[in-house]
Amino acid sequence: MRLSPAVSTTAGIGSLALAAVASWSSLLLVVQGRVVPGWGVSATLLVVSLLLRWALTQVGRPTDASRHPREPARWARLGSSLLIATAVLGTAWGAVDDLTSDADYRVLRPAGPGGCTAVVRETSFLVIGNGEVYAVGHTGLALGESGSWTVDDGYRPIDAGAYELDWGRDGGRLLLSGTSTDPILRGGSVDIDCG
Repeated sequence: MRLSPAVSTTAGIGSLALAAVASWSSLLLVVQGRVVPGWGVSATLLVVSLLLRWALTQVGRPTDASRHPREPARWARLGSSLLIATAVLGTAWGAVDDLTSDADYRVLRPAGPGGCTAVVRETSFLVIGNGEVYAVGHTGLALGESGSWTVDDGYRPIDAGAYELDWGRDGGRLLLSGTSTDPILRGGSVDIDCG
């Protein structure tokens, strides 16, 4: 089976574009209760897209060794190279950010209405602690954060168990508690939008 050059080029560039977008997005994925950060999703998509690209070039090669293999258009090679560089840079940026800020991801229980789940990312860098909460639906994918907070002295209220999670019909509310020496500077009450 031989694919047309337009189909293989579109599939290759489309999959690379998806990996590049994922690498710079604030998304995450929950698989069987485990959190895969956005950079991990991007790295997986990048590997899959490179394997797909390789497979499509193998399928498109002529069987006769005397004929020259089909060369992709110059714009397709340039576009692929830029998308690969973008995806690699975004993936590396996300991984380094998680490592330098000692990121901790947690799935909070109980789940809310319709299986909506709150996932928290807590980080600390120097003397500031930060957190984001994501609303993850039944697909396991969150395309962005629902809310965030900032805490003094790198305190992590979720890790310390200093929070309450309440669910209503349309979403949830995460109430965070600081301490007298490590107060919540911003976002002590965060809405979780499951819509």
